[in-house]
Amino acid sequence: MRDEERSTAPDRRGHWDDVYGRSGARSWYQDEPTPSLEIIDALALAPETPVLDVGAGTSTLVDELFGRGFTDVSVIDVSDTAIDSVRRRLGRRDGFHGIVEDLLTWEPERTYGLWHDRAVLHFFVDPLDRAKYRDVLRKSQQPGGAVIIATFGPDGPTTCSGLPVKRWSSEEISEFLGEDFIVVETRRQEHVTPAGHVQLFTWLAATRADG
Repeated sequence: MRDEERSTAPDRRGHWDDVYGRSGARSWYQDEPTPSLEIIDALALAPETPVLDVGAGTSTLVDELFGRGFTDVSVIDVSDTAIDSVRRRLGRRDGFHGIVEDLLTWEPERTYGLWHDRAVLHFFVDPLDRAKYRDVLRKSQQPGGAVIIATFGPDGPTTCSGLPVKRWSSEEISEFLGEDFIVVETRRQEHVTPAGHVQLFTWLAATRADG
């Protein structure tokens, strides 16, 4: 797989390049991706498991995973600005793959053992976009692979970064994934933004039943 791939998604890319180009922390930013790491620990994945962090932005999850011994971590985001920021932070790191792509039009060239999405799915308010998301998820997963999805919860925000969002319950996420996914954990999180506001998140972890 190429270390970096670029797509043509001018509208989404322009929006998110602008968001990540501004100074200051984004509302969803976490100094430490604690819920993600707790759920990944509970999944007990082997360190050689290929991980895909979708819509990763400038998240430090990739740093934490390498620090825990993971050896193959890919991050995908439509924003070149965000991926460049991560690349500069990590330096030359074996096993890191930065992918600049629109997730909905991306054609994965390999498969992954973990799909991690914190705060991406809820931006897809169009049912057709959600269907594309699910199709890419399925194409990119290894048999028996794991999925972690976090979205704004039913009582969470209705907009973020100037865009409308769809709020989800854990039951809705499970139904969206389909019957061939086995839910292994759900949780509710009160995320405190850098500005001190509370954003309510729904978390769900599942594994494919075809493993």
